[in-house]
Amino acid sequence: MKRAHFGYLFVGALALLMSMTTLASADDNKEAEIKKDHKLIEGTWRIKTLQINGNKAGDADASKFTVVNGADGAWSLRSEGNEVAKGTSTIDPTQKPRTIDFMPTSGQDQGQTLLGIYELKKNTRKLCFAPAGRNRPTEFSSTAENQHILVTFERVKTE
Repeated sequence: MKRAHFGYLFVGALALLMSMTTLASADDNKEAEIKKDHKLIEGTWRIKTLQINGNKAGDADASKFTVVNGADGAWSLRSEGNEVAKGTSTIDPTQKPRTIDFMPTSGQDQGQTLLGIYELKKNTRKLCFAPAGRNRPTEFSSTAENQHILVTFERVKTE
């Protein structure tokens, strides 16, 4: 009887150890994915298209804006070279769609959190986010009803 209890205890301990190893491995994979996406996001991006509440901004107006992203999640929004807002962001590339949370430290929405989703390629990216206090978007759309902001970017090539 003691032998059977010891066997169950051993199997239980082994299962616990394996699940802890799996969790640590999942956390390591998530961190690696976050670093990978931060590295891809790093740099200067020009807004190519911008929709707010379903209304598309003119191409000339949208292209006046750039965002400079750091590898640590810091960002700065600029209009014709002048900073109009800055803050930090956190991403989770393991979610489907990938998620991003913006925390402006200056400018409009300072001190609030904006929830969004993103797509990322080498030289293009797409963001869709909700106004502060609203639920995270589940798709890339901007309408008067959902009040989302939909932005596409292209990387500014460095010389």
